Formats: sequence, structure tokens, C-alpha cells
Amino acid sequence: MALMLSALFMVACSNSEQDDRTAELAAREVGNPGGTNYGEFGPPDAYEGGSAHPFYGSENQWSRRMFSGQAADLYYKRRGQRQLLEVLDGRPETAIELADARLAVDPGDAESLFIKTIALVQLEKTQDAYATMLAALDVGLPYSRFLAGPRELLEPLTSSQEFKTHAVGRATSIVHGPMLGVVTATSAKVWIRTWEETGFEVLVENDGQHHRGVGSTEARRDFTGVASIEGLSPDTEYRYRIRLQGETEAEPGRFRLRTSPVAGSLGRFVIGFGGCAGYTPKHERIWDTIAGQNLDAFLLLGDNVYIDLPEHPGAFHDYAYYRRQSRPEFRALVASTPIYAIWDDHDAAIDDIWMGPYVDRPAWKQPMVELFRRNWNNPAYGSAARPGTWFRLAIGDVEFFMLDGRTYRTNPFLENRSMLGAEQKAWLLDGLLNSTAAFKVIASPVAWADGAKPSSRDTWSGFSEEREEILGFIEGNDIRGVVLLSSDRHRSEAWAIQRESGYAFHDFVSGQLTNVHTHPKEEGALFSYNQNNSFGILRFDFMTADPQLTYEIYSIDNELIDSLVLRHSELMPRRSLL
Repeated sequence: MALMLSALFMVACSNSEQDDRTAELAAREVGNPGGTNYGEFGPPDAYEGGSAHPFYGSENQWSRRMFSGQAADLYYKRRGQRQLLEVLDGRPETAIELADARLAVDPGDAESLFIKTIALVQLEKTQDAYATMLAALDVGLPYSRFLAGPRELLEPLTSSQEFKTHAVGRATSIVHGPMLGVVTATSAKVWIRTWEETGFEVLVENDGQHHRGVGSTEARRDFTGVASIEGLSPDTEYRYRIRLQGETEAEPGRFRLRTSPVAGSLGRFVIGFGGCAGYTPKHERIWDTIAGQNLDAFLLLGDNVYIDLPEHPGAFHDYAYYRRQSRPEFRALVASTPIYAIWDDHDAAIDDIWMGPYVDRPAWKQPMVELFRRNWNNPAYGSAARPGTWFRLAIGDVEFFMLDGRTYRTNPFLENRSMLGAEQKAWLLDGLLNSTAAFKVIASPVAWADGAKPSSRDTWSGFSEEREEILGFIEGNDIRGVVLLSSDRHRSEAWAIQRESGYAFHDFVSGQLTNVHTHPKEEGALFSYNQNNSFGILRFDFMTADPQLTYEIYSIDNELIDSLVLRHSELMPRRSLL
């Protein structure tokens, strides 16, 4: 089996049209046409000790099928990736052919112009690359795309005199961000990416109050840096600006920062969440819709950029992040709304991945974690002993437990399987047991409810013993106010997981932020929506004696689709036994 999979992997790692057809036929030989039939798949180094079961792998075909010609035809997010892989595989001429084929149909396809620019640079046709860059800018590609890179692929162009002359008055030293995160009642952090290494200040103001945080961007962190601001007042709105090396880079009052309320205080606040945000220009306007909700935070629950290449991070992986980070709609949202992110399979490695129990195997695991860390502004990234993407945060009287369901997930086809790994599970259970928050929100990248993705081991259905351990622990310890969140399914919905005690855990799902592809509705949901791109909202109200949580689904056009209200008194697992 391992030898067959090895051959499959080698065949599928080429992106030419012929190789796409070969990979398709090879996939059919093992009963997995295009990833629609599930099984155990893994590359040769995933098999150890003579085991027939890979310690890391996927329920889907292990190949580059995500970047086939068919995938690029269906999904815009794959077009530039397919072309870029040709460049990285040493075939810039083929990349140009693919780009020109797209441009013949759509002359304004900015991504094809961008990749064509990169390909021309590799062919040492700098003048042609410069002209193609101008064409990309003319159709609306943000200038930051050429500043961000991938730098090693664009350097001959960006170091040319023509580029430097053109950049005067157009380029900005802040390439990506600012991005708000780690906002508490008295502090906040601001993330930026710059054109060159630099120190910077974040200047925060409100009615005579002035606060200052300092940071620096470093090349070894892909020119990103974070500044911390301390001593802020709770539940207070501020304005902030950023200054680089003594030069003001943002107009005063341009960016908004609101601190969190303290635990136990009366009031209301609103959190948004969602996942599955493949880069799709016509759907990027959803970030404006989300920003219009004036949220206190937004939670990204995975498949945030779609990479799907389980190899050592490099230009291809950076490209996946830069596309989103350069979008003006996304930049406007994250500048004034705290963003918190976990990852799922398409960001961590490949479709339906389990990455195994080891810290340093496969070899690309920790480099991928580090890539994730560089591009977000979270309170923590797993633990020192086991780096990952899990963390917790508190907003008022609500505590959020953001789970990493991929980094230490083990093979779901084996006994004693775990989605979280022992350390993260212990962290979760201890945190729930000792939390004093009225509401405890456990956010998972994949669905908790069995019916959300039938016949798959990729959700909590494949780890039912561990799910039972968690839910049983909540019930057995009378931990009140627990609500579940998840994503992965390309729709928004609500489920009630019925328990023998008569209690029901609610799983609120939202996973179609910008994707084109949708998943069909499944029977058993309380309600479900897949007609358009959407996101979820949680409204917390502590103004009454019995605090309440309202879950709402909004479409990309800001239409309220459905809602469900839960009172704190309803979230008491053992109430039927009292």
C-alpha cells in the first residue's frame, strides 16, 4: 500500500495537463475519484514500524489534485496557485501560457497578471514584467501585492530603477495591517507587516488620554511585528495611529480600538465568527458587511486562506496569505475589529489531514505552525512544549476556548484516537472546570454534531469517544453556560446534540465566508442556510437577571437569515437531575 501511495504522490506532484489526467486515473485505481470516496492515504514517510496505517495522512487522495485544471476552472482561489506552482516547479513559460489563457477570456484577471509578472521576472524579462505589473495595477490589484511578494520571486523587478521611480508617492511602508488582537479590558496588541525592517509606535488617544506601544518588524518574521499597549480603560473606545521611525503612516483617528468590558459587568457585546474563506474577489466584500456590524471581535475558525500544500513553507504559502492580507476590505475590518484565528485542514496541510502525535514530525509541521503564527495576532499558539494554534481569551463574562483540531490529531482509523492530543485536552478540561465566566464558548474547526457531515471521520464523529469525554466532563462537573461553535461545512446552521440526560448541547456552525462551493443541507439541523455566503453572530446580553445569548446568521448582503435565543438558565447540564 505504501509503495502504491508513493507512486501516486510522485505522479500527482506535477501540474501539467497530462499529469492531471494521470493523477485522476491513478486516484480511480484506489477508489478515490477526486476525493469523493474516503479512506486512508499518506505519503511514504507516514508509515512507521511496518504499520499499514499512516501516523499522518488524509481521508482524501494525497496529491496536488487541488491545483488541477478542473479545480482552477471551478474556483478562483486555485487559479493563481496553479500558475504559481508552474513557476516554482521551474516552468515559468507554462505559467505564462496558463495566465494568457485566462486573460484571453478575462483581460482584467488581476491574479493572472500578477503571476505572469512573476514568471516574466524568472525569465529575466524585467521590462515586460514591469509592463505587466502596470497592467495589474490598472485593473485594481493593490500595490501592496508587489511589495509583499513573494519577495524572492519579485526582487529583480522591485530592485529595478523603474519600480523604485514608480513607487514614489504610491508605495507605503506599511504593507499589511494594522491588525488588532489580544484586546482585553486594559490592553491591546497591534500587528503590522512593513516593506523594510523598522521600529514603530502605536499611539492611542481618547479625550485627553494618551497611550503608547512600541514594536519592531523583522525580516526573520517576514517583516512583521507586534506592539502592545497597556493601561487602557475598560469598555472604552479609542482611536489609534501608527508611526514608523518618526514618520506618521496613518492619519490620526483613522483606526478604532474598543477595549473589553470587565467580567461581571452589565452590558451587551457582539462577536462574529465563520470559516472557509477561499480567496474569491467577487465575495471579498463580505469583510465590509462584517465590519458594518460593529463587532467586538471576529473569530476565524479555519480554512482561512487555503494552502493545501503539505511541504516546507515558502513562496507558495506566503502567496496564499498575501492575497487576503492585501485586500482593502479585509484590511479595513482587521484594523478596527480584533481578529482571532485557528486553522483547519486546508491551512494546516491538505484536505482532511491528521498531522499525527509528534511535535517535530512530519518535518513541515512546526514550520507550518510558525507560518500561521507570523500571520495572525493571537494571545497564544499552543504551549511551549507543543506549539499549535489553540488558545483562550475572555471578553467580559464570556470565555472562549479556541481549539486546534489538526496539529496533534491522530489517525481516525485506529483505536485510542484523539483530535486534540493529551496536552490540549487537559488544558481544555482544566480551563472549563476553573472558568468563572457565565458563558464558555468552545470553538472547533470541525462540526461537533454527527449529522453535519455524515459518513466521515473528519469531524467529531470520527472521534466520538473523545467528544463524549469532553461533553461528559461538562455534565459530570455541572459546568454551566457551555456553547459549541464550529465551521468546515460550507453553510451556516444550528444543531442540538441531544444527551441521555435530556440536555442538549448546541453547535452553531458557520463556514462559507467567501467560498464558491457550498455543501448541501443535512437532515436534523434546527435550521440551515447555504444559498449565499454568510457568517455567524453571537449577541451576549447581560442586562437582565438571566443573561442570554442570541445566535444569528447573516448573508453577505447583510440579510438576517435566522436566529436562536438561549438563556443562561437553559445551559445547565444537570438541571434535570436536581
